[in-house]
Amino acid sequence: MLGFRHVMTMVFAVDEINRSKELLPGLTLGYRLYDNCGELVVGFSGGLSLVGGQEKQFVLQDDCVGPPPVLGIVGDSYSTFSIATSMVLGLYRMPIVSYFSTCSCLSNRKRFPSFFRTIPNDDFQVRALIQILKHFGWTWAGLLVTGDDYGVGVARAFQHQLAESGGGCLAYLEVLPWDNDTPDLQRIVNLMRTSTARVVMVFAHETHMLHLLDEVEKQNVTGLQWIASEAWSAATVLQTPRLLYYLRGTVGITIRRGEIPGLRDFLSQIRPDKHDDSEYSLVKKFWENTFHCRFAPLETGEVTCTGNENLTNVGTDFLDVSNLRPEYNIYKAVYALAHALHDLLQCVPGRGPFGGHSCATLQGLEPWQLLHYLQKVNFTTTFGDQVSFDDTGDAVRIYDVTNWQTLPDGQIKIQHVGDVKESALKGEELTLHDDKIVWGFGSKTPPQSVCSESCPPGSRMARKKSQPVCCFDCILCSEGKISNMTNSMECSSCPEDFWSSPQRDRCVPKKREFLSYHEPLGICLTSFSLLGTLICAVVLGIFIYNRSTPIVRANNSELSFLLLMSLKLCFLCSLLFIGHPRLWTCQLRHAAFGISFVLCVSCILVKTMVVLAVFRASKPGGGASLKWFGAMQQRGTIMALTCIQAVVCIAWIVSASPNPHKNMNYYKDKIVYECDIGSTLGFAVLLGYIALLAILSFLLAFMVRNLPDNFNEAKLITFSMLIFGAVWVAFIPAYINSPGNYADAVEVFAILASSFGLLVALFGPKCYIILLRPERNTKKAIMGRGTDKSHKHI
Repeated sequence: MLGFRHVMTMVFAVDEINRSKELLPGLTLGYRLYDNCGELVVGFSGGLSLVGGQEKQFVLQDDCVGPPPVLGIVGDSYSTFSIATSMVLGLYRMPIVSYFSTCSCLSNRKRFPSFFRTIPNDDFQVRALIQILKHFGWTWAGLLVTGDDYGVGVARAFQHQLAESGGGCLAYLEVLPWDNDTPDLQRIVNLMRTSTARVVMVFAHETHMLHLLDEVEKQNVTGLQWIASEAWSAATVLQTPRLLYYLRGTVGITIRRGEIPGLRDFLSQIRPDKHDDSEYSLVKKFWENTFHCRFAPLETGEVTCTGNENLTNVGTDFLDVSNLRPEYNIYKAVYALAHALHDLLQCVPGRGPFGGHSCATLQGLEPWQLLHYLQKVNFTTTFGDQVSFDDTGDAVRIYDVTNWQTLPDGQIKIQHVGDVKESALKGEELTLHDDKIVWGFGSKTPPQSVCSESCPPGSRMARKKSQPVCCFDCILCSEGKISNMTNSMECSSCPEDFWSSPQRDRCVPKKREFLSYHEPLGICLTSFSLLGTLICAVVLGIFIYNRSTPIVRANNSELSFLLLMSLKLCFLCSLLFIGHPRLWTCQLRHAAFGISFVLCVSCILVKTMVVLAVFRASKPGGGASLKWFGAMQQRGTIMALTCIQAVVCIAWIVSASPNPHKNMNYYKDKIVYECDIGSTLGFAVLLGYIALLAILSFLLAFMVRNLPDNFNEAKLITFSMLIFGAVWVAFIPAYINSPGNYADAVEVFAILASSFGLLVALFGPKCYIILLRPERNTKKAIMGRGTDKSHKHI
């Protein structure tokens, strides 16, 4: 019935053209109908008979006798049939306009120089389907094709274009058997059922789909999202309640729908007695199938066909012209040939396109001459569509996108939900109205069909071994790298001052780390620094208040006061190591540290030297040694020793100044702000000079450790230098191995520990006597067995 309506559409188009006063006026078109019966040999033979002069002779007038002048062919529907016919008829440059053959191979002008079509080729259809897959995010789909030129061409094009676009992968590719091969169909349907791909694309003819769906029904395979090619997306034979359960929600690429005014009236007036012999057999078969009757001869129980039955009273889809798709292409094909012939006849002699600017004549018209004009055809149908052909013989490429929906009465409605058309600038333009689509799963959202779930931001895709590119694992980006898009192939590194967030989806500023006043460690060290400064002030106050007592006077009160002041500076210089490093703090911290400690150790050294001089003066003939250690000499010695350290610090700062530095080597996710010492040599000289003075003080104090028991200053100095040396010897490896702000903390700790060690060791026993044992704060107690004369200068 569907094929018969195709035939009658062509007949209607020819009749309409013959009645037109604008197109081919005064000229009557004729036609000859051939049924290929679904067999290549039959269709091929019919085409050859048209150009081989094997048709019956006709007599139109006395002087017009001969075979029919065939100038063009409309057909065939199958790509394989069109290929075979076009390869032969192309040798004669016979124009062929197909309304249903979509194989992309037919666009090869070298092989098929006279082939045209009013339907887009499969390459465009494949690109359109890839656009749909991308639109719904379907990256994992199955593909079923037929084993003919149509299916093989589609499979090849789909694999190539899908790989180029990166829009997805094929879970499987299967060729449907040409006949009803049950074992092969069982295997294919079982593969569809077990595959993780929920989307199935089928490029097949109606017959193949019927066989496939029969097996789908047997295995009760549900939950699949069908994608239909133009070959079956509007097939009425599949729109049955039995198959609706499996096909509802199908999305299809459908031939452009058109309207043909007057076609329904023409179809409703068909009668067997109104057609000649070439059409009578077709009309007769249609009539018998429609009204369930037979023309003579009759068999027992059969109803006689009168030929007067009314088509409008029969429930048939034959008169339904609301969804004209292949018929609309047939209509355009007939009109394309008619317009080409019309343009040919409008040629002005002397301005023609052929040799010598000649024109073709109707009496001697050759097919290749009509072919020239057919290539340049350009007209607009009554429906508003433009018809023209490109250099490959393809018409303007456009498809409708349809959706199979269920009506309340259980019938299927082919709902138009969008279109896809070719744009010269943008390629394929897909327009979809998602709100109009009804899915077959009872869901308002499209199904998911992916091999692997999308990798969220913060991860990258890692392809699974021996699997398609759509099958992958999601690997979390490594530290310092991010991905801020879904399905990123690579993770990008953050800028130098930034680090990846815990989710690895963005770069965040690295944490700034330094020994801060606001963190517990910084607060603790600051507190001890201020405490040491306070203790020094208290001890200084005690010594000043008791400056006239023997214990203070016996310990060289001026040096004791200066030593306390230098210890206070040592405590305070530790504060320069806390807080955000600045240029001035970096330059000042080591200079203040070096000078303060040299001043402190210098005082101790001079005090030790005075003790040594007193010890020697207590022996016979040793009094002359004290003249070298008067008050001026003591001050000068301390000043000279301190100035040497000051010169070292100035040279260091001038030659290789310490400066703030952002260290990114300790931690990957942190920036450690520290002071670059600038010159390791300068720092080594500074520490070495302090160590030299401390060692001298220790050696001298050790030499006089055997002073009378009650006079224990030398022992105190010896003990204090041991503490001082132990602290700084331990400091060096701890400082080198401490990362970041802990290096500053170690240095501050060493400063505070050595300062507290000196303070406690040198002044603790004296304060104990002054405050708690005042009875021992007498000259007699201090002198012990010595005489007042021998110690008058202490």
